[in-house]
Formats: sequence, structure tokens, C-alpha cells
Amino acid sequence: MDKIKLQVNEWKNSNVQVFWGEIAPCDHVVQIYENDNFFLNTLEGFAGCGLLSGDSVVIIATQNHLDSLNQRLRSQNLDLDTLIKTERYFPLEATETLSKFMVNNWPDEKLFENYVSAIITRATKGNRKVRAFGEMVAVLWAQGLNGATLRLEHMWHNLYNKKKFSLYCAYPRNGFTQGAHDSMDAICKAHTKIIDGQSHPSTEIYYKSIL
Repeated sequence: MDKIKLQVNEWKNSNVQVFWGEIAPCDHVVQIYENDNFFLNTLEGFAGCGLLSGDSVVIIATQNHLDSLNQRLRSQNLDLDTLIKTERYFPLEATETLSKFMVNNWPDEKLFENYVSAIITRATKGNRKVRAFGEMVAVLWAQGLNGATLRLEHMWHNLYNKKKFSLYCAYPRNGFTQGAHDSMDAICKAHTKIIDGQSHPSTEIYYKSIL
């Protein structure tokens, strides 16, 4: 991340629970990660800390990542079946969710807002705080739909400003070609914070704020 052409603060580190507990309701966070294990450590902290603190958590991810996350959350003795039934945990498959609002390889804003906004509204019942993770952007990026990816990032940005929830997105670094710093720059500019995607203790988060 050192070569990203953004005006950012220096790297800071924080305890995972503190970082996710203090994240602003309208923070839009991105991680460009080195491998799945680093990413899943972050996702587990994001989801697990939220569920344990009483937040509602919406996870839109690939099936492999959903399966791995659910296994990790169950190892924390979280009753996912009950959390799903009481609409505090929403595990959704990314490709299936994309099919609800993509039209000719382009995200339809009205369909997106109607579908995703309804999920966020359900998650806020009881005045619960909501944190959402979206991997749909990474799926579109992997398909070479770069314009659609940036459009979806901005649609997410508009929605979380309206609904007041924290949002986390992630991309694998190997999805960016050699020298693709401009692409990373464009992605990161759609966010408020960058999480480091390299190896760190699972109890810590390293991040930068975008100015």
C-alpha cells in the first residue's frame, strides 16, 4: 500500500475490538490483502466483535469465505442459527446478491437500493447499530468490470451515508496487475480508511485514514 497515490495519515495500530468498536457509523473501510488468512482474520474480528457487542452484522461474501467465517464464529461459541433467525446476522452469497441488481453487467442503482436497503432496515430493528461487509465489489473486479466496480463502491457509499452504518470492503492484492497503482488509488479514494492487508497479530489492526 505504500505506493498508493493518496494523501493519507501514517499507519496506526489498534486492538481489533477497540478499532471496530470505535469505528464511526459512517466509516467506509477498505482492505487490499495479501492472502485469505490475513483477510479472514480481519473479517472475523469485524463480524465477531459486532455480534458480541450487540450489533447487527451483514456479510455479503463468496461461499468459501462465508463458510470459513461461519466456522470461525462458531468457534467463538456464537449461535449463528439463532442470530440469523432473530435477524442479527445476515450471511449472504455475493454472486447471488449481485444477481438481484446487476443489469447488463452494470449495477442498477434503484434495484440495489431496494434490495440492500431493505436488508439494512431489517438489521436496524430495535435501534441496533449495523456493520456490513461487501465482497461483491471484489467479484466484479475479478471479472474485469472495473467501471461497474467503482460504480458499486459509490452506490454503497451513498447508501451507508443515508442509513448510517459502518461498511468494510476487501480486495485480494493479486487481483491488481503489476503497476496497477492508479487502479488501487481509484478504489481507495472511495473509502475513508485503509486497513493493512499484510501479516500482523490477529488481535491488532493497522490502518490509515484518508484525508
